[in-house]
Amino acid sequence: MADEVWKPRVNPWVIAGTVAIAAFMEVLDTSIANVALPHISGSLAASQDQGTWVLTSYLVSNAIVLPLGGWMSTIFGRKNFFLLCITLFTISSFLCGIAPSLPLLLLFRVLQGVGGGGLQPMAQAIMADSFDAKRRGVAFSLYALVTVMAPSIGPTLGGWITDNYSWRWIFYINIPVGIMAFLLVTRVVDDPPWIKSDRKNFFKGDYVGIGFLTIAMAGLQIALDKGEENDWFASNFIRGFSAMFVIGIIALIIWELKGTKNPIMNLRLFRFKNFAICCFLMLLVGGILNAGTVLQPQFLQQLLGYTATNAGKALTLGGVMLLVAAPIAGILSDKFPARNIVALAFVAFAAAYYYVSTHLTLDISFGYNSLLRIVQILPIPFCFIAITNAAYVGLPREASNQVSGLINFARNIGGSILISLTGAEVTNRSLYHQAQLQNYMSYANDQFNSTVQQTGSFLGNTFGQANGTYAAQASVYQQLNQQAAVLGYADVYRLLAWLTVGMFFLAFLLSKPKSGEKAPEGAAH
Repeated sequence: MADEVWKPRVNPWVIAGTVAIAAFMEVLDTSIANVALPHISGSLAASQDQGTWVLTSYLVSNAIVLPLGGWMSTIFGRKNFFLLCITLFTISSFLCGIAPSLPLLLLFRVLQGVGGGGLQPMAQAIMADSFDAKRRGVAFSLYALVTVMAPSIGPTLGGWITDNYSWRWIFYINIPVGIMAFLLVTRVVDDPPWIKSDRKNFFKGDYVGIGFLTIAMAGLQIALDKGEENDWFASNFIRGFSAMFVIGIIALIIWELKGTKNPIMNLRLFRFKNFAICCFLMLLVGGILNAGTVLQPQFLQQLLGYTATNAGKALTLGGVMLLVAAPIAGILSDKFPARNIVALAFVAFAAAYYYVSTHLTLDISFGYNSLLRIVQILPIPFCFIAITNAAYVGLPREASNQVSGLINFARNIGGSILISLTGAEVTNRSLYHQAQLQNYMSYANDQFNSTVQQTGSFLGNTFGQANGTYAAQASVYQQLNQQAAVLGYADVYRLLAWLTVGMFFLAFLLSKPKSGEKAPEGAAH
């Protein structure tokens, strides 16, 4: 009976704000280092290709640890595990900052990813248990702010720090935040009675499952990160790591369901229809969120000549609008069925991405770029909060650690996949449009002929008539390539719009929450 009436001794909003600080620090670190890679590579005498492993090493270790929170909580207790992750993340951030060579930096990034991998799911699980089911949606609005805003401001903050100080400070800034988070968590967070810990569980660990998970995630992340660079499946390197992922994930599923009594990933939770659908939807939402966060600043920097800092500023207003949208989404999530909110949000997603695809040009203003970011980002909290809230419906409280770990795992995997695929598709579609537009670069085409003559006459005053003609042709060709790239980005945004249309229908597979709904047999184990 004590379990039924348990309430945290501290105001739940104080707890939510405390754990959100740690989660924000971790999510921020997934994007803040992106713009600093050239500086890191140059400082440590590494090639640009080698420098990208600074990101890959973090993402691989992070993805491996994400679903392990439930098991680790049975060893240390959830609060102690959360504190351990904060400590490891903070110390490894300091080590990254002082790293004298690339191999040591990669080692410390792996450790940082291990620490960070436990922060997101544990923060979400603590929020879920600190609030009753009727107020959980509003609580998750704070988590949505953390998850969406951190990637948005990461490139801006990283660019500003790198330009004005040193790339090492993108790691040092975690130290005071980590110390503050540690002290606050120690004072305000407690484990509920149903969270049991026993150090003997360390020796009962599913280390075979951890091995399969490591193989699968390393294969997937490396294949995605290096796929476009190595021409995807035309490369034995990519085929090898793809096979590594497929073999690892199949072995993991079989082992977790049939081969062990103490699985690190409770895949039996997927027997619950709502949870399974929520994980799939979150995989797609995570993919769209991260793809959009990468595509727009990439477009601004590559085609409009924005600096990393200015590109980040163009995304800032979207983050500010989240401060308004997220609480509204949380309130609605507590009052209306998740499937209705999610379906309407996907309609808004589809409309937003289609609108963006029809309004990309080479002369759009800074203000209009900010507007495009707003229309992309406003549906996110409605999807994110409603899906997260629905994932817990009908599952026992004892499963909250596993639920949060798997739902965050799905979101991160979706982000990795769609960032890679949309980046590759921008290149492919740009090349396609380039080939199509080149058909018009002929003197038989009156418009091309007229443009070259007019431009050549103008440039001929400076470079001479013959050189002016060559310069005019080069200028037209450059404009052609830029226009082809714009069309490539537009095609990818249109594809994302169609993807969300499919998600609209999938949302209606979610069931309406019913009073007294129970988890499927075996879900809590």
